[in-house]
Amino acid sequence: MFYWVVKAILWPFLHVIFRPWAEGVENVPKEGPVILAGNHLSFADHFFGALFLPRKVISLGKAEYFTGKGVKGVVSRAFFSGVGTVPIDRSGGKASEAALRTGLRILGEGEVLGIYPEGTRSHDGRLYKGKTGVARLALESRVPVIPWAMVNTFEMMPPGRPLPRLGIRPGVKFGKPLDFSRYYGMEEDRLVLRAVTDEIMYALMELSGQEYVDKYAASAKADAARTAKETRRG
Repeated sequence: MFYWVVKAILWPFLHVIFRPWAEGVENVPKEGPVILAGNHLSFADHFFGALFLPRKVISLGKAEYFTGKGVKGVVSRAFFSGVGTVPIDRSGGKASEAALRTGLRILGEGEVLGIYPEGTRSHDGRLYKGKTGVARLALESRVPVIPWAMVNTFEMMPPGRPLPRLGIRPGVKFGKPLDFSRYYGMEEDRLVLRAVTDEIMYALMELSGQEYVDKYAASAKADAARTAKETRRG
């Protein structure tokens, strides 16, 4: 109920102020489980990504969003709960397996699961290599994957910017469902998982128009921070 209350409050406000747009909404089925696999450019993605869909989108988010202290922590928990985010531990190992099981449970309940294969926001607006968790979810659940591309949210509100820029219209594009039935039963094959993930990322690149970088976003972000630090020292 809180999800729909938040959406009802945000929609008219966001529509008037930012005039968001959407393409391909008809590609998302009106019922049944489906995975929305998206690029991740900005904190603003949480506001605009699911705005045009008549269905609730449940996304997996880092547990830190729900463990903050004080007023900021309360606001963070309320917001991410309100936009349908389920907390997961991203430390790897058994935690990754638990996150996978959480995603499968959501899909098993016939819901829409939103996931960002890059694992974190892009620090420079480019599209980075996807992690194979999305492929395992797709093959184990045997549900369609729909590419979900955010457009202009990086320009409007890049990481580190507290408030969005006005005058930039954010958009979202939903691609045609991707069918991976030819790989069913092969979810333990690492080469298959990489092939499925790369196909999803290629579809996202085509939809979003982003430059693709064959490197994980977290690693690229760390390298950029290290270079900036060395430059300041020099």
